[in-house]
Amino acid sequence: TLVHLTFLHETGSNNPLGIPSDCDKIPFHPYYSIKDILGFALIFTSLATLALF
Repeated sequence: TLVHLTFLHETGSNNPLGIPSDCDKIPFHPYYSIKDILGFALIFTSLATLALF
């Protein structure tokens, strides 16, 4: 899960390949941010469920 979280964070945050942000890259930013938030929430809820039940 740690590798998965770091991989999601690296791909979700600022450009991992060092590509200069053109106008084509801007619409994909909210998608990656939402994907990061959803992935973190999913892993957090699954770990909380395992810990509580």
